[in-house]
Amino acid sequence: MIATSILPPLLLPLAAVGGGLLIALIFKPVVTNGVKLLLSFSGAFLLAITIFEFLPEIYKDENPYVGVFIMIGLLLQLLLEFGSKGAEHGHIHQKSDTRFPVLLFFSLCAHSFIEGFPLADNQELLYGVVVHKIPIAIIVSAFLLNAQLNKGKIFLFLFGFAVMTPLGAFAKAYIPILQAYSLYVNAFAVGILLHVATTILFESSKNHQFNASKFFAIVAGVILAYLL
Repeated sequence: MIATSILPPLLLPLAAVGGGLLIALIFKPVVTNGVKLLLSFSGAFLLAITIFEFLPEIYKDENPYVGVFIMIGLLLQLLLEFGSKGAEHGHIHQKSDTRFPVLLFFSLCAHSFIEGFPLADNQELLYGVVVHKIPIAIIVSAFLLNAQLNKGKIFLFLFGFAVMTPLGAFAKAYIPILQAYSLYVNAFAVGILLHVATTILFESSKNHQFNASKFFAIVAGVILAYLL
């Protein structure tokens, strides 16, 4: 069950998406260097939290099927990205289309729901997901605003995206079958997170050049994750 002390932190994903929308409204960023650096920092932070805190936890009993479920999660994330076009790691293509992006919406919501599964049991991972959501929310919000969707559709999209993460945590806590197979469910979520975080970090820089700012943003994210 979800402890009372974790309930307020589980609302942080909503605050992160709201903050991302606010930044997009005020600064109207496309994908500026600042957002890219924040994305790199968040990806490094999420990856490091997963490696430092979460992987040792799910491997402590040396269950031979943990790796299988991690890979299943990773492969599912690959499938989800056919719908989201990589929005989870900052790749989203601007286009003048005022229709509600249904496929993008459901792909992002599925991703957010699954990443919420382990969060009630691991507060450090919760912080990693929240930090990751901020730049993604900025990028998605900017895309929706530039697509000139009406405000109701934008609110529906962002609210669904934000609320799915705490809903995933509640589902894991209160649905018996998810509790019974908690270890495998967590491993499945790890596969999702590992794919997203590593894609952010290790995608090629422009012309394969060393980017000092991105490197130091990544180092900062790793150090902060280690200190938590």
